[in-house]
Amino acid sequence: MKHATKLAAAAVGIAALMGSAVAAGPGHTVTHPGDTPSRTGGHETFTGAVRHDSIARRDDLNPFTVSVVTFEPGARTFWHTHPAGQRLVILTGEGLIGTPDGKVERVHPGDIVWCPPGLKHWHGATPTTAMSHMAITAFKDGKNVTWMEEVSAEQYVYPETKKE
Repeated sequence: MKHATKLAAAAVGIAALMGSAVAAGPGHTVTHPGDTPSRTGGHETFTGAVRHDSIARRDDLNPFTVSVVTFEPGARTFWHTHPAGQRLVILTGEGLIGTPDGKVERVHPGDIVWCPPGLKHWHGATPTTAMSHMAITAFKDGKNVTWMEEVSAEQYVYPETKKE
């Protein structure tokens, strides 16, 4: 029940961000699903099949981006950092979050992950289950991410199979 409540709250927040839950009034801008085309994650920043849907881009009033990223089973980001941090809201499926010390955590719908500024990490789906998350990423000095090397097969481990 706890996860269902968190997921419901996340869904309401996404609907509000997308403008689909309320009628537009004078001066409002409404973006409908499909108005912004989906993008495929590039092979220089992702392993496997990844779809990226932008909800909000940075502008003069909003110093962050909001995206929904969907990872097919086994798909994941490359190692990366965020100069101003990143918040992930897990929406569907089961995911993994890893750090250079070898720690890999499982995440589920309703979980909220804070990646502090400068923390080298990766995230993605488990080997058998797709995962979608909403990423809220702030900017510092005009930059919101620094991409690094690919996550190796040895680093991409499902916690229950990880060797101590």
